[in-house]
Amino acid sequence: MAERERNMLVQGSILAAAGFVTKIIGFLYRIPMANLLGNSGNGIYSVAFGIYNIALTLSSCSMPLAVSKNVSARVAAGNPAGARRVFFDALAMAAGMGALAALALWLGADGLEVLYHRPGLALPLRILAPTTFVVALLGTFRGWFQAHGNMVPTAISQILEQIMNALVSVIAAWQLMRLYASDAQAAAYGAAGGTLGTLAGALTGLGFVVFLFFRTRPGRIAPAGQPEEHALICRQLLLTILPVILSQTIYQIGYTLDDFVFGNLMALKGFSDNAVSSLQGVFNTQYNQMVNLPVAVATAMAAATIPSIVSATVSAAGQERRRLLQRKITLVIKVNMVVAIPCAVGLAVLARPIMHLLFPSLGDQEIVAVRLLQTGSSASVFYALSTISTSVLQAGDHMRTPVRHSAVSLAIHVALTAALLWLTDLGVYALVIGNVTFPLLVSVLNCRSLAGTMHYRFRFARTFGVPLVSGAAMGAVTWASYRLATLALPSAVGLLISLAASVAVYGYLILRLHCFADRQLLELPMGGKLLRLAKRLER
Repeated sequence: MAERERNMLVQGSILAAAGFVTKIIGFLYRIPMANLLGNSGNGIYSVAFGIYNIALTLSSCSMPLAVSKNVSARVAAGNPAGARRVFFDALAMAAGMGALAALALWLGADGLEVLYHRPGLALPLRILAPTTFVVALLGTFRGWFQAHGNMVPTAISQILEQIMNALVSVIAAWQLMRLYASDAQAAAYGAAGGTLGTLAGALTGLGFVVFLFFRTRPGRIAPAGQPEEHALICRQLLLTILPVILSQTIYQIGYTLDDFVFGNLMALKGFSDNAVSSLQGVFNTQYNQMVNLPVAVATAMAAATIPSIVSATVSAAGQERRRLLQRKITLVIKVNMVVAIPCAVGLAVLARPIMHLLFPSLGDQEIVAVRLLQTGSSASVFYALSTISTSVLQAGDHMRTPVRHSAVSLAIHVALTAALLWLTDLGVYALVIGNVTFPLLVSVLNCRSLAGTMHYRFRFARTFGVPLVSGAAMGAVTWASYRLATLALPSAVGLLISLAASVAVYGYLILRLHCFADRQLLELPMGGKLLRLAKRLER
C-alpha cells in the first residue's frame, strides 16, 4: 500500500477517533444537564439547537468541505500559493456569512418563539446567535488542515471544544436554574445556560486552530503563474458550498420541521405546551442523542475521505481511477456499517437499562424513551450510510445529486409525519417513523447513484450481510448475558458485562466471517494485529 494511502487512513482514523471521543463527552455532559433541565427544559434546549443548526448550516457548515476540496485540488496540482489564496478568500466569505446568520438569529428570536409555540425559546437563541459567527471561522481553519491531509488539528480542536462545552454547559445550566428556580421561565434560563457552553467551546476551538495556523504556515510563497482572480475563486467556492448547504440544510430542516409540525399539530389536538415540550425533550434528547452516536464515525470518516477521493479523481484516469475509487469507497462504507449496525442492535436490546441508568429524572416518560429507542434505533444505520454516501458523491463532483435525493426524501418525510400526527394517535412515535424513513430513502437513492454515476459496485454480502448476521448474533448474546448477569448483580454491572460480551462476540464474528479482506485489515488501525488475530481464528 502506498505511503500516501496509509497516511490517509491513519489521519482518517485519528479524526474518526476524535469524533467518537467528542460524542462520548457529549453524552457524558448531556446526562447531568438533561437531568438538571428536566423534560420541559430539554424541549426548549433541543428546539433552540434545531433552529441554530439551520443557521449554522447556512453560514458555515459547508466551509470545511469547500475549503478541503478546493485547497486539496490545488495542493495536488502543485500550486501552494493558489491554495493559500483560496483559504483567505474562504475566510472572508465565512466571516460575512457568519455575521449575517448571527444577526438574523438575534433579531428573529422573539418571532421564532411564537412560531414554534415554545415559551422561553428566545433566551437560548440569542446566546447561540454569536456562536454561528465563531463556528464559521473555525470551520474554515479546519478545512485548511484537512486539505493538507492533517486531521490532527481538527481532532484536537474538536476535543478541546467539547470539553469546554461540557464544563460551561453543566455549570451554567446549574447556576441559572438555581438562581431562577422560582421564576416561571426557569427551564428557559437553564436551556440558555446549556447554550452558553456551546459558545465557550467554539471560542476555545477557534483559538487553538488560529494559534496552530500561525505557528505552522510557511513563509510567503510566490505564485507559479498568474494568480487566480478573487472573483473566480469565490465562484468556485460557491459552486462547492451551495449544493452542500442545500443538502445539509435539508437534513437540518427535517429536524426543526419535526419540532414545528409536532408542536403545532399537538397543540391543535389539545395538548398543553408543557406536555408537548416534555415529549419533544425526550425525543430530541434521550432518543436522538443515543441514535446519533454511530453517525459521529460516519461524519469523521467522510471528512477524512474527501481529500483522498478528490486526489484520485485529479491524479488518475480511466481504469486506474475506477479501481482507486472502488477500493476507497468500499472501505469507508464497510467501516461505517461495521460500527453502526451493532450500535443499533445494542441500543434496541439494552434500551431499558440504558435509560434507567443514565436518565433517572425521566420519571413517567421513561417508558416512552425506552420504546422510542427500541423502535427507532435502526435510524443510526441509515444516517451513517446516507452521510457517508452523500460525502462520497460530493467529493466525486456529483454535488447536486444528494441535494435532489434529500429534497425528495424530506418531502415524503414531512408529509408522512404530519399525516401520522394528525390522523392517528401515535403522537411522538410518529416522529420516530419519520426519523427512520428519511435517512433510509436518502441512502437508497444515494447508493443507486453511486452505482450509476460513479460506476461503483457494491459488495453486499461483506459490506452489509456479514455485519447484519454478526449483529443479530451479538444481539442474542447481549440480551442473554444481561439477563443472566442481573440475576445476581446490580443493573449497572450487568450492563457492563453484557457490553463486554457483545464486543467480544461481534469482533470474533466479523473476523471469522471475513468481513474484511486481508488487504483491508492492513489498512485499518492496528491492521497488522487484526490480520494476525484473524489468521489464528481460522486455525
